[in-house]
Amino acid sequence: MSKNTTLFLLGIFFTLSVLLSLSNTVNADEDKSIQFYHSGKILPANLPFSELVRVGNTLYLSGQLGVVPGSLNLVPGGIKEQAAQTMENIKAVLEAHNYSMKNVVKCTVMLADISEWGTFNKVYESFFSKPYPARSAFGANGLGLGAKVEVECIGAVES
Repeated sequence: MSKNTTLFLLGIFFTLSVLLSLSNTVNADEDKSIQFYHSGKILPANLPFSELVRVGNTLYLSGQLGVVPGSLNLVPGGIKEQAAQTMENIKAVLEAHNYSMKNVVKCTVMLADISEWGTFNKVYESFFSKPYPARSAFGANGLGLGAKVEVECIGAVES
């Protein structure tokens, strides 16, 4: 084997070693940037989902219902009471992990009866100040536990 061929092969080996090393470092950093949280303060910890997942600077909150914290029982009353408890539950999940409603940038609202949108909106509005998060709302044909409303949110954390 010629000296040039040997140097060429050593160069390729070195380059591949560096790339492999960098790849492992990036993957290790990516693994550390995904964090799963469940405080157990709102929903029982044995449910098959995390209440909040942080990926980099983005927060993903599982949908919340108007349940009494620590149970799977909806608060008594109608849309107004369930909406208020739903929003309190979102606030509590965020605060349990050192975030706040100011971190929320997008909400998706699911209503069992879309005609109750106005009532929900009045409650929702009291939990935020301008500038409001982006939001979408739609009527659903049935929600978990027979709830009248479910809200899921996406948040952001400044780097």
